[in-house]
Order: sequence, then structure tokens, then C-alpha cells
Amino acid sequence: MTKPLLRALAGETLPVPPVWMMRQAGRYLPEYRATRERAGDFLSLCYNPELATEVTLQPIRRFGFDAAILFADILLVPQALGADLWFVTGEGPRLSTVTGPEDFARLKPAAEVHATLAPIYETVRNLAGALPPEVALIGFAGAPWTVATYMIAGRGTPDQAPAHRLIAEDRSTFEALIDVLTAATIEYLSAQVEAGAEVVKIFDSWAGSLRGDDFDRYAVAPARTITAALKARHPGLPVIAFPREAGQNYIGFHAATGADCVAVDDSVEAEWVAETIQPDGCVQGNLASRHMVSGGPELDAEVRRIRDALSGGPHVFNLGHGITPDADPDNVARMIDTLRENA
Repeated sequence: MTKPLLRALAGETLPVPPVWMMRQAGRYLPEYRATRERAGDFLSLCYNPELATEVTLQPIRRFGFDAAILFADILLVPQALGADLWFVTGEGPRLSTVTGPEDFARLKPAAEVHATLAPIYETVRNLAGALPPEVALIGFAGAPWTVATYMIAGRGTPDQAPAHRLIAEDRSTFEALIDVLTAATIEYLSAQVEAGAEVVKIFDSWAGSLRGDDFDRYAVAPARTITAALKARHPGLPVIAFPREAGQNYIGFHAATGADCVAVDDSVEAEWVAETIQPDGCVQGNLASRHMVSGGPELDAEVRRIRDALSGGPHVFNLGHGITPDADPDNVARMIDTLRENA
């Protein structure tokens, strides 16, 4: 095993942590914007294997990251289950909603997602053959809770209130939706691995809005089920879990889910992560995305602080959330140079 990312995920403490960025293929890059214009719209880009391969490779060529992450979207799974999906310019995704048993009954079985998602698997195959030999390929999916919040509300919401309301008013429908999303996510990620993904990541972007038993039921339990199923099908597969804004619930997440690496957002300090989470396994994170906009000596200092705080155990350097469209590509290069200084 020579790829730095795979070594860190296997529990090795490296002199310089491997680095990649959430949303590293994105609108902050002029070459991405040009390719997206060729595709016509965002979903067309996701489903075009040639162009999706190209935008995945762009940040690897420009920055020399240690990993590439498949270019896709977490809402392709609900579309593959039969939900209507479209994007409104400047506003984000819209979906047909699941708010009761009649809506749920119209969804397809989890095993039928592959017909819609076949172009995504082709992109993975393309990438597996195109990446430099030292660069690992990450597949991904949204966690069931996060995907469910979009399906229930029909869009992103600031507090996931529609999903919480469905839990309170019709828990049986909500849990049926979680179950079908869990099964579909296993199918989707397993197919990505079969196509060439070496690592998978589960993005639970709205995990922080779950409290108490609901966090255990709808963030921890699905992640545990997905991880166990994938590792049974693909022994040795590394899994990264990202329960964003989990706070104190980050503690014990490795053991509770079986994940090899827990990604942390920037609401927690790296020093706290080193003390409370890293003893359980590899951690990923957690530079604030704003530093990719502002840059300067503050960026250098934060990169060094996080690197040094987490240098006592396995660590994958990353942002605490995705890079934003207003980021400066020069700051990304500066981050990597600072991280790798004296290497």
C-alpha cells in the first residue's frame, strides 16, 4: 500500500498527512466553469461520464491532491428511486416530496437504482484508469438522514424542520424512507467500488440537527448498516463518515459505526479532536472554508496549527466543509504548499 490516503485510512501516522478537499471540483475553478458550460446544466454534467471525468481530474492536475473524489451529487439516489429532481439557478435543488405513505409507495425498490446511475459507474471506471498511480479514488453518497431531509422538504432547509415534523407525525413512513435509502446507498456505493473506487465517504451534512436517540437511530445506525454491508461485500474497503456538526456526538463515532475515518467540521478545535476522537482512528479535517477566500498569513497559521495538533495519529487534511465558489485557487495551492513544507 503506497497511496498516502490509503495508508492514513489504514491507521498509519504519516510525516505529512494526505490532503484533498470537499468540492475540490467546483465553481471556484475556471476550468470547471468552462466544462459545466459545455455540459449545459449541472445534472447533465453529473450524467456525462466524459465531462464528469474531466472535472474530477481538473483539481488533481492543478494542485496534486492525494485523492480524487467522484464528481456527482447526493441527490442522484432519490432521482434513481423515482423522485423528480431539478436545479433552480441560484437557489439549488428541488425534488418531488415524500410526506406520507402514498408518496413513499411511488418510490422504486432500492435494487432498481442502477439503471439510472449507470453513467456514474462509467465515470468511476474512467477515473480508475486515468488517475496518477499515487492518487486514491474516493466514491461517495449522501447519508440516509441528509438525503431524506431533501426528499421530505423538496429542497434544502435551514433547520430540516419538515423531516423532524414527519418523524413526529408519521414515524413509520419516515423510517421506511430511511430504510430504502440505506439499502439504495449500499447498492450505489458497492457499484462504485466494483467500478474502481478505493475508498467511500458517507456525507451526513445535516447530522447536527439530530438530537438524543434520533441521532443514534438516524445518523449512527444507518452509517453502521451501510459500513457493515460494504465491508462484507468488499473486505478491506476503507470508509470515511462525516456527521457534520455532530459536536459531542463525534466522540465514539468510529466504534459505533465501524468507520475507518471520521471527518470533522470546523466547529470543533483540532486540539479537542486529537484528544477525544483521534485515539479511536483516523480523522479528517478541519480547516475552515473561509480561509480559501481570505488566504494570507492567517491561512498559513491555521494549516500549521491543524497539522501539528493532529500529527500524533492518522490524519487526512481537509476542510471542515466544502470549498465555496468565491475561493481563490491560489489559496488552495498555498494551503498545500504550507502543509507540505519541509517535507
